[in-house]
Amino acid sequence: MNTMNKKDIPPVLVTGATGRVGRVVIDQLLDAGVAVRALTRRPEAAATLPAKVEVFTGDLTVPESLDPALNGAGAVFLVWTAPPQTAEAVVERLAAHVRRVVFLSSPHRTPHPFFQQPNPMAVLHAGIERLIAATGLESTIIRPGMFASNALAWWAPAIRAGEAVRWPYGAAEAAPVDDRDVAAVAARTLHRDGYAGGEYVLTGPESLTQAAQVGAIGDALGRRITFEEMTPDEFRSLSEGTVPNPAVDMLLAAWNAAAGQPAYVTTTVADILGTAPRTFHQWATDHATAFTNGA
Repeated sequence: MNTMNKKDIPPVLVTGATGRVGRVVIDQLLDAGVAVRALTRRPEAAATLPAKVEVFTGDLTVPESLDPALNGAGAVFLVWTAPPQTAEAVVERLAAHVRRVVFLSSPHRTPHPFFQQPNPMAVLHAGIERLIAATGLESTIIRPGMFASNALAWWAPAIRAGEAVRWPYGAAEAAPVDDRDVAAVAARTLHRDGYAGGEYVLTGPESLTQAAQVGAIGDALGRRITFEEMTPDEFRSLSEGTVPNPAVDMLLAAWNAAAGQPAYVTTTVADILGTAPRTFHQWATDHATAFTNGA
């Protein structure tokens, strides 16, 4: 009997194609022999994508711009990177064209104080999930916790400069998940059957305080990095103009709520991939040069 091969699978459309997860999802799908389409807002972004990828220019804020990329596609990896106003129209278009959608959401239903603080992004994600559910699309919800790669934005500038890392709530614990593990789970649910209706909370394998995460980066670099506690008010002042106030409020509330208790840890990455999730130490070792020269 002739079994279905990858050439019979319609192309998968990846939105957020140049982002930290979408870009790796593309590589994972190509490695699995799946045809990939990428949606980018800027045509010049195509230069950063593999030659095998069919690139479409489109914008989530202009729902009709997605039609060429959706025609003939079988599944969509949806990363919402726009204001919420056009979400309903976009989801309607997905439902009219494709069979399956995998949505990159967040763990807003997770019973842990870290994820239960007021969070505008969680409200947006919950709204999009409701829209997807109402269409009857075959859907999978991916819920990553704190990304390991946040460490680059948060701590790399001080570490590159050889300074102490000053940060609030050093005792707050998280289980940072490697972007590559999130992407691998997303890719698998996009091109293999058996994940329809699944909601998967993805974390790293261990609970680490923020101070311990900085220590792990120091281990990867072979030098000690000093961690100095900063007050929440100092953090607000320093974030002014660079991070939106609601995001600052959300982070401070989450860290405060998480202080003194272990992070929420799942085995979902291993359950789906059959391989252990990468530890934060592994992530730091693999990204050591980014903390030394910004590469």
